[in-house]
Amino acid sequence: MINKGVTSPKGFLASGVACGLKKNGNKDLAMIISENDAVAAGIFTTNVVKGHSLLWTRDKIKSRYARAMVINSGCANACLGSRGDNDAAQMALYASSLINCSPEQVLLGSTGVIGFPLEMDKIKHGIDEAFATLSNQGGFHAAQAIMTTDTFSKEASKTIEIDGKTITIGGMAKGSGMIHPNMATMISLITTDVAISPELLDKALKAVANKSFNRISVDGDTSVCDQLVIMANGQAGNATINSEGSDYKTFVSALLEVSITLAKMLAKDGEGATKLIEIRVEHCDNKESAHLILNAIAKSPLVKTAFFGQDANWGRIFTAAGYSGVSFNPDLVDIFIGELMVCKNGIGLSFDEGKASDILKKDEIVVTLDFKSGQFSDRIWTCDFSYDYVKINGSYRS
Repeated sequence: MINKGVTSPKGFLASGVACGLKKNGNKDLAMIISENDAVAAGIFTTNVVKGHSLLWTRDKIKSRYARAMVINSGCANACLGSRGDNDAAQMALYASSLINCSPEQVLLGSTGVIGFPLEMDKIKHGIDEAFATLSNQGGFHAAQAIMTTDTFSKEASKTIEIDGKTITIGGMAKGSGMIHPNMATMISLITTDVAISPELLDKALKAVANKSFNRISVDGDTSVCDQLVIMANGQAGNATINSEGSDYKTFVSALLEVSITLAKMLAKDGEGATKLIEIRVEHCDNKESAHLILNAIAKSPLVKTAFFGQDANWGRIFTAAGYSGVSFNPDLVDIFIGELMVCKNGIGLSFDEGKASDILKKDEIVVTLDFKSGQFSDRIWTCDFSYDYVKINGSYRS
């Protein structure tokens, strides 16, 4: 997997600059443009409270086409009434004047503290600098500029062949806290040079999100600014994908790989996290039951703190499954931590605590619950809770 992020596909340029929104002086404004009009699709937060930049993007993406995306960090541009809407419009208008496109073709994202207005002089200065420094090597800088409490930037890319042409998919994401399934779960932009119809791009994004970004949980919170956007500019030169045939399936498979890579990075970088935990449920009665059980376990502070403490307290895992709202037979359930069986048919086993400790010392752990009652299996990625989660969120505004 190459790792050039959003500038890995043909015809995309990006940059990331510091315009002064962040007190620490770090990069806080990213610009990503396509050299030509790109087909676009998006998925947006289900939180009733929504940021103004997100609302702009959700409205404009209905046209199914875009040229650019501008994302700022350090300020959420949320809960500000008409001022927030006007600032979003001004942000798009100013960027469009440099890019030479309509404001409606500029998508927006904002992330940071809620309730404080954008400093538009700084935003405009940042847009000027970002436009001047656009580069086909600028994906890394853009990924840095959208970070908030993230401890590392998150990029991924994948190259495949369709219709005899090389197709590349690249992406970046930010998110460390306030992450929980119920799309969207963070801010992410995916770019690709594939030629595909607007309808199938939208369908592909929704299908992939449900298996990746909607399968992560850090703390059970869903933000007001979360969105996942994809832009496809067709520069690879393949015959446009207009049907759900083999070319479409090849594209979706690669898109899923990039999305899972980004999603796992988000879960691994949970605020203060020390471990990435993959929770699997097997042989559930139905998809909904699997989903409810996974979410209950992934959200449980007791489960997450046990993993931080490297405590093989499987009872907390079983308890969370039990209060998930799903009716199941506990006398059938097997539980594994890594490859170590700790519970069989609902009864705790004597197990090697030393082996359990070795498993729990790892920075990536798999937990499996087998319900032995159906055909449905699923998984979710989460992280542990450490002391630093409280420290980070207790002083977020400072």
